[in-house]
Amino acid sequence: MQKTCPECGDKIIGRADKKYCSDSCRNAANNKLNSDRKNLIRNTNNKLRKNYRILESLNPDDKTKTTKSKLVLAGFDFNLFTSIYTTKAGTVYYFVYDQGYLPLDNDFYALVRRK
Repeated sequence: MQKTCPECGDKIIGRADKKYCSDSCRNAANNKLNSDRKNLIRNTNNKLRKNYRILESLNPDDKTKTTKSKLVLAGFDFNLFTSIYTTKAGTVYYFVYDQGYLPLDNDFYALVRRK
């Protein structure tokens, strides 16, 4: 019984457990499998990356303060973050991966980096 490549349909020559006829077919199949299938996921990931880059650029020393207007001017989206950390005192930090921000009084934000 001859096995066929699930990507292109050609016959498979070689090992009995071989699944694809060539590296290019294997790569194409894996790229299809692992690609973001929905625009929502792709767009959300792009916005998270943008938020991360903004926080990283404004926080080179791992701890600083900035204004809300600087964040907004850079295109920061306050609705997108990856986690929330609440301290024992009840202070709420919002994190985009390891870069975080804490809303302060008078439209200031403390920027931190979690190590």
